[in-house]
Amino acid sequence: MRFVGKRLASAGFTVYGMQLVGHCGSEADLLATGWRDWYHSVEAAYRRLARHCERVYVGGLSMGALLALHLAANLPERALSGLALYSTTLWYDGWNTNPLRFLLPLVLRLPFGHRYSFWEEPPFGIKDERLRQVVVSRMLSGDSVGGGLPVVRGQSISELHRLIRRVKRELHAVTTPALILHASEDDMTSVRSNADVLERNLAGPVRKVLLDDCYHMITVDRQRREVADHTIDFFRSTAARNNDVLRRAAA
Repeated sequence: MRFVGKRLASAGFTVYGMQLVGHCGSEADLLATGWRDWYHSVEAAYRRLARHCERVYVGGLSMGALLALHLAANLPERALSGLALYSTTLWYDGWNTNPLRFLLPLVLRLPFGHRYSFWEEPPFGIKDERLRQVVVSRMLSGDSVGGGLPVVRGQSISELHRLIRRVKRELHAVTTPALILHASEDDMTSVRSNADVLERNLAGPVRKVLLDDCYHMITVDRQRREVADHTIDFFRSTAARNNDVLRRAAA
């Protein structure tokens, strides 16, 4: 998310690139936490910004988009001015996912399910080969900040599934204006089961943009500049509409 955050900061936005508890460390750090812990990190970041900023926008990639949606559903109406939902993960059904993925919930319920290991596989959500090599080298060298963990345990996947189930039930309660950005070639999450589902079920205004030259990691891949530019434009236009409503109400 760093690239997009820097572009937003250059455009005049106050940016807080928060870190989820348990992330950017070791496997043990992640296993010691669950989705509620991750969400509390997001909620704390929101409250920190809300003390200093008139308007607060929240954006996240993949699971981060789910956490942003959960925040919007659980805050008072109009507490957030906008959402940027990048590669939202409601279903893992992209072209590079295992065709037996529907068995995963069953596997996770088995006695050994929480100890099962899920290894990241090429293309790792990145279409650009040079960028992919950089990220993979960081991942394999143990740099979880720059490349993530190469393997995720079933316990953490179970926590993600719990979060997904909760967010699916809450979509109708999200009235915050939302920008949905998704790759048409997303290798992990299809447009049909994710971006389209959001567009149909969110209760607030929605702007959906499909990207044509990247995979799942859209904030890193070839169209990261377009991602940042779409976000800046959406946040600014949302702020302008809010100002116009306030002016009409004052008149």
